[in-house]
Amino acid sequence: MLEQIYKLWPELNWIEDQRLRDKTAKTWILALERSVLTADDLNQIPFTLLADPDLKVSFMMHKRAVVHIAKESGEKINQFFGDELPVNMDVLIAGAILADVGKLLEYAKDDDGKVIQGTYGKLLRHPFSGVSLAEECGLPPEVCHIIATHAGEGDMVKRTAEAYVVHHADFMTFLPFKNRF
Repeated sequence: MLEQIYKLWPELNWIEDQRLRDKTAKTWILALERSVLTADDLNQIPFTLLADPDLKVSFMMHKRAVVHIAKESGEKINQFFGDELPVNMDVLIAGAILADVGKLLEYAKDDDGKVIQGTYGKLLRHPFSGVSLAEECGLPPEVCHIIATHAGEGDMVKRTAEAYVVHHADFMTFLPFKNRF
């Protein structure tokens, strides 16, 4: 399964800390083991259930774009602001990779095999289930904070610099699809 995770997420190799990289991969393995979805499904299903049903952007296409945008944004913040606003790139990348891992538990399939939000997902949205998975795999609080605050649930708390970057990378690649005119 580890090989499958690295096929989904070649960006794992950007995490320099081997233990953090391993725990990030382990979280995805655990999520897939508990999900009705397969790794192949992630390349096929739409990245959101809230946009146009004919949208051709897959879950993985969106998620990988978020990771790339977050990485480049973090690098620019470090370049321009240095010690005044340091971004921990390993924490940023791990958090971006894991931001939507909880969706694997949030989603279910209906009788026709269509992906829907399941009962579990209606009760515990993906930021909550994602943090639970990440903590079970030993991820540090700095990464769990990104998972917890990347969506609207995070609007009620202070975010770290890394969490802001992931939040904005996620929403800038979601809202234009949701709010097309």
